[in-house]
Amino acid sequence: MAKLDVCAFSGFKIYPGHGKRYARVDGKVFNFLNGKTEASFLMRRNPRKICWTVLYRRKHRKGTQEETVKRRTRRTQKFQRAIQGATLENIMAKRNQKPEVRKAQREQLVRAAKEKNKDKKHSKAASKGGKSAPKSKANKIVKTNAPRVGGKR
Repeated sequence: MAKLDVCAFSGFKIYPGHGKRYARVDGKVFNFLNGKTEASFLMRRNPRKICWTVLYRRKHRKGTQEETVKRRTRRTQKFQRAIQGATLENIMAKRNQKPEVRKAQREQLVRAAKEKNKDKKHSKAASKGGKSAPKSKANKIVKTNAPRVGGKR
């Protein structure tokens, strides 16, 4: 069995009886498949930019049949945990309530808050002495810039 070489430029196999061997002045030896690859190498062309070379195909992921199966990404799993100030049981109970019940509870809480605010206002007015004449605020003078002339700068 004869030894197969690999082309220094294209990356293709060179079978026995084919190709050229090029020895540089520094002593490095290169094997080329044909004159086309040798000429491209001597013109200092980059094999990664020439579309028929193995390096180009590897760089641009051409012809890889094994990697056609895409890797599955893991789905993020939903996980519920307690929020500060409410345990998980409380949250689940609230979630499983009927919307009407939840609405009634909310309205009741709103009513209670309004009553509390009203009581607060009455107690403030009583402690003030009964005079609750609204204060007139002094109008604030707002300085506006003069309109610009001359269009865009």
